[in-house]
Amino acid sequence: MTALILIVEDETPQAEMLRYNLESEGFRTVIASTGEEAFQHMDVEVPDLAVVDWMLPEWSGIEICRALRARPETQQLPIIMLTARGEEGDRVLGLEAGADDYVIKPYSPREMVARVKALLRRSNQQTTSRNLEYAGIVLDKETFKVTRDGVLVSLGPTSLKLLEALMERPGRVYSRERLLSRIWGGNVFVEPRTVDVHIRRLRKALSLDGGKDIIRTVRGAGYALDAE
Repeated sequence: MTALILIVEDETPQAEMLRYNLESEGFRTVIASTGEEAFQHMDVEVPDLAVVDWMLPEWSGIEICRALRARPETQQLPIIMLTARGEEGDRVLGLEAGADDYVIKPYSPREMVARVKALLRRSNQQTTSRNLEYAGIVLDKETFKVTRDGVLVSLGPTSLKLLEALMERPGRVYSRERLLSRIWGGNVFVEPRTVDVHIRRLRKALSLDGGKDIIRTVRGAGYALDAE
């Protein structure tokens, strides 16, 4: 499934223009006009990247960046700050708050799409180059061994791929369709309910030594790795 981009922008024409250009490049998008609305969207599905306007009602873009960096599930989320404030001090403030990139209005839609693609590439390279750790679970991406609190966990190949997908973005809700595409590929027909079977096996394997079940089921949406 294609990457999901969260657009946090209270000016409707700006948000729709950005949506149009991103969707024309094959991305999925969701728009929020306030910080509260943005986090409501993220409770359903954590995006792959967020474009956050500085000047927003209630919460500023700076406050949203700081809140995203404080949450485990969005700590590594790529963020582009979008603003009319171009002074050096403002750029520094935005970057120090947690933004990965800074785009000044008015901007070229083509440039914005290019920045989104570049930031996603960088994020994916960082994700694939390191071991994965979450809530006492460690997945060694060189040996493909999994431990939980230091105890080796025995997983089959499909369960291992499923765990790897969930561990890449803890807290993100993955739909069955997204997991099917990730694990079996888009050209193979597999029943969506097959994911449920493998989720049950993964739960059982992770909980064999009394470990807490950290796979959250979101009715009608999918699954997430969530220690909370």
